[in-house]
Amino acid sequence: METDFVVVGAGVAGLRAALELAPAGRVLVITKDSLRESSSEYAQGGIAAAMNDDDEVSLHESDTVVAGDGLCDSAAVRTLVEEAPAAIEQLIEWGAGFDREGTKLMFAREGAHSRNRVLHANGDSTGRELVRAMRARAAAFDNIRFQSFEAVTDLLMKDGAVGGVLVHDESSHSTVAIRARAVLLATGGLGRVFENTTNPDVATGDGVAIAYRNGAEIADIEFVQFHPTALFVEKAPRFLLSEALRGEGAYLRNAAGERFMDRYHTLAELAPRDVVSRSIVQECRATGAPCVYLDMTHFAPGVLKKEFPRIYETCLHYGIDLEKVPAPVRPAAHYSMGGIRTDADGRASLPRLFAAGEAACTGVHGANRLASNSLLEGIVFGARAARAMLEADQKPLVGEIPAPPPPRFPLIREADIRAIAWNSCGILRSGPELSAALKLLRSCERRYMPEATRKDFEQRNIHLVALLIAFAALARTESRGGHFRTDYPAKWPDPAKHSVIQRSAETGELEVSFVPGK
Repeated sequence: METDFVVVGAGVAGLRAALELAPAGRVLVITKDSLRESSSEYAQGGIAAAMNDDDEVSLHESDTVVAGDGLCDSAAVRTLVEEAPAAIEQLIEWGAGFDREGTKLMFAREGAHSRNRVLHANGDSTGRELVRAMRARAAAFDNIRFQSFEAVTDLLMKDGAVGGVLVHDESSHSTVAIRARAVLLATGGLGRVFENTTNPDVATGDGVAIAYRNGAEIADIEFVQFHPTALFVEKAPRFLLSEALRGEGAYLRNAAGERFMDRYHTLAELAPRDVVSRSIVQECRATGAPCVYLDMTHFAPGVLKKEFPRIYETCLHYGIDLEKVPAPVRPAAHYSMGGIRTDADGRASLPRLFAAGEAACTGVHGANRLASNSLLEGIVFGARAARAMLEADQKPLVGEIPAPPPPRFPLIREADIRAIAWNSCGILRSGPELSAALKLLRSCERRYMPEATRKDFEQRNIHLVALLIAFAALARTESRGGHFRTDYPAKWPDPAKHSVIQRSAETGELEVSFVPGK
C-alpha cells in the first residue's frame, strides 16, 4: 500500500495532525483497536488555557515551569501556552462543547494552577468531547481514511530514513507494508507497563518501542507521573478520580479519618501530583493501611452527579456512593513525561519520522506534567508536527524498501514485566531495585513467533519500555519531579539535564547521555 502521510493513533494528537494534513494529501490514520479506544477518550481532566479575565499567558507558563521541577524547555512551554487560546477557539469553532455558565465558559482550578483556567466538557468527559468534535470534522475530508484493528509493529527504513510502516492485521494474521512520505507516531502513553495504571489496555508504549528499535532518540523516559487518586477496590479497574475533585475541595484522609496533606506540602491537596502521590505512599506506610480516602461527603447534594457524572456513576457501580462515603484511593501510573525525543515541531531524530502527544518528548512537561496540559499538548503539537510534515521532503523514498528482520519476542509473562516495573520503577526507586529489575528484564530468552498476535507485539513493547525506564532511572542519580530515588533524594546542581537514550549503531546496546535543558 502507499499513501502520503501515515498517522499512528486516533487520540487528540493524531486527529489534530490528520486535520492539518488533509488539504495536502492522502492521510491514513491507523489504530490497533477501535477508533474510540485511546487515552484521550478517558481523559476526565480538562484542557488548560489562559483565557479567563484574571489570567495571563505568563502565569500559565510559570505554573507549567514550576510543576516541571526545573526540567521544562522554556521555548516549548512558551509555544504551548501562547498557542493555547487560539487552539481552544478553533475547537469551539469545530463544535467542541465546553461547559458554560450561561454563555460564558466555565474555568476550574486544578492542582498547581495559580488561576482558574481549566475548561471541561460534560463535567468529566473532556477528552471524549474533543475526540468527538475532531472526528466529526475529519468526516468532511474524503482523503482522511481510518484503518482500525491493525497494529503498527515496525518502521520501514531505507538509508536511515523512514519510508512507511509495517502493520499487523489481527483478523487475517497477515503483515502489510505501507509506504508514506512521512510518519507521525501519536500512539499515546505507556501506563500498561505498570501493574497499577489508570490507562486503557492500548497504552503499551508502542511508539517509543518502535522508534527506539529503529535508532531514534528517547528522552526523559524515567519520568513517569503517578496519579494520586485511582479507585482502589478489589476486582475494579484503577479508575481515575480526577484532579478536578480536589480542585473543587475534596479532602484526602488517612485510615484514621485525618486530613494529612498539610503535613507534606503548603498547598495540601492541591500540591503537584508527584508530591501528592509520594505523600500517600508515605502515609500508607506510616499507618499500615493499603490506601487512603478521597472525601467529598461535604459537597452540596447533587453537585457530584451534575459536575462529575462519569466518576459518580462508576464509583456507584462498585458500591461507593460518593455523596455518602469517601472513596478508597491509591496512586497508579498515569502519564509519561518522556518519550520519542522531538523538537517543537514534532521532528524526531530519524528523517521523515515525527511524534506528538504523550508518545513524544518536547520537554514541555519537564520532570512533572502540570494538570490538564496533556490534551492541550496533543492539540498544539499535533498541529505543529503536521505542518512540519508538510515541509518535509515531498517525494517518497525511491526504489524498494527492505523489510525489517523478523521480530524476536521475550519469553516472560506480561504480568511479570508489569510487576517488576511497579515494584522497582514505581513511585519510590532505589539503585539496588533498579539494578535487579534490569538484570531480570535483560535475562529473558527470545524466540521467533511466526503466528504472533497483537498481544505478543504489545508484550514485546512493554518489555522494551520497562527496560528503558529502568536503565534511565538507574543512570539518573538524583530525585526530580516524577523520578524519586530514596538513595539519591537531592537534585543534581543546575542546569537540569535531560536523559537521551539511543541504541548503539555498533553494538546494539543501550546508551544514555545527559544534555542540559534549554
